[in-house]
Amino acid sequence: MKMPSIFPVASHTDNVGPGSTFVAIRGLNFDGHNYIDVAIKKGATKIIRECEETPNTRKVLAQLSAQAAGYPAKKLKLLGVTGTKGKTTSVYLMHYLLKQAGYKTALLSTIKNCILDQDIPATMTTAQPDYLHQFFKLCVEAGVEYVVMEIAAQATTFNRLETLEFDGLIFTNLDREHAELYPTMEEYFEAKAKIFEHAKPDCVLVSNGDDKYGVMLLERYPKALSLNIKNWQEDIVVVDNQKYKYSNLPGLFNAYNLAGVLLLLKHLGIKINATIGPLPAVPGRLQKINLPNGACAYIDYAHTPGSFKSLFSTVRPWTKNLIVVFGAGGGKDHQKRPIMGSIAEQFADTVILTDDNPRKEDPKKIIQDILKGISQSAKVIVEHDRQKAIETAYAKSQKDSIILLLGKGPDEHQIIGNKKILFSEKHVLENL
Repeated sequence: MKMPSIFPVASHTDNVGPGSTFVAIRGLNFDGHNYIDVAIKKGATKIIRECEETPNTRKVLAQLSAQAAGYPAKKLKLLGVTGTKGKTTSVYLMHYLLKQAGYKTALLSTIKNCILDQDIPATMTTAQPDYLHQFFKLCVEAGVEYVVMEIAAQATTFNRLETLEFDGLIFTNLDREHAELYPTMEEYFEAKAKIFEHAKPDCVLVSNGDDKYGVMLLERYPKALSLNIKNWQEDIVVVDNQKYKYSNLPGLFNAYNLAGVLLLLKHLGIKINATIGPLPAVPGRLQKINLPNGACAYIDYAHTPGSFKSLFSTVRPWTKNLIVVFGAGGGKDHQKRPIMGSIAEQFADTVILTDDNPRKEDPKKIIQDILKGISQSAKVIVEHDRQKAIETAYAKSQKDSIILLLGKGPDEHQIIGNKKILFSEKHVLENL
């Protein structure tokens, strides 16, 4: 089972073949209208372009893709998770617990997509509709009952959820992110909140009642279930007065992820044992690697002020020597950079600043932005080469030290200019 390379309706010429309909979209970096000739040469027999009669080709792409696939999503139960932090971990947990409960399940996530037990490469957090509906079609053919998926704010902004209706939705939290698209937190929140407009009438809605924006969503949707955690103790969460015992999922932030999933599944009528046991590790989320000198490293995707606070608060008590390696993505939110620098300085003993997908932005400028939030320069080492930065962190570590590698998570590349260069933090650590 694998995704077809040619789609009946496509927005990228790589997926165009004889008989395809090509939908030209004006993207943030590329304009599909410039590739119409390529699509025709590859066999497209119909072209949809922006015009007075068709002002929103993104919405048309979703509608035509659903129609061409036979509206497969209507034959599936869709469960979605949105928020700034916790989406990937939550969908992994939900996918695992549904499988444990005996359901045939598919997953759409930032890290990977899969149908039953077969992995399919992931493209983005919420894929384009032409991909999504072909994926849903394969799910129906495989007998899948539940599809669990991450939902990004861009999914509503760019009409990727058009025609889709959900049986269950979770809102985890909201933190500063994607300021290049949403200049204010209010705009970012509204993009996230629109996801709840795709709920079926009997959809189970869960929102984090301990998060400011989660409360705003609860006020907007009075029938939604409020997720709250009080007097938390490690490896136990309480959901609807039921205690669940688990392991292999450290930190309060992960307790919120698990509790949200359990609350949703319970109200969907899915029974989960009170003793859950060890949960599967999520690639690139507090992924532990033991090092030859007795130290250990954790690879994590944390790249926002909120995720930094949550992660550092969890890890700091584990060691007397905490070393952090991080940078910030080029062409992204500039305002969060000094805040992340300030948080790292507060918690870490050594801060090593390095490159993290600088793209077309000057890496020196990115690090200067981070340094604006750091007052104790003696704590800071700047090393643009990420491999050398990791090697420097290891050289400064000793038995029982912890090295945090933040920002990339499971990504195994660096984007420098227009080049995507293979780079694996896991590989570097395993070869120290």
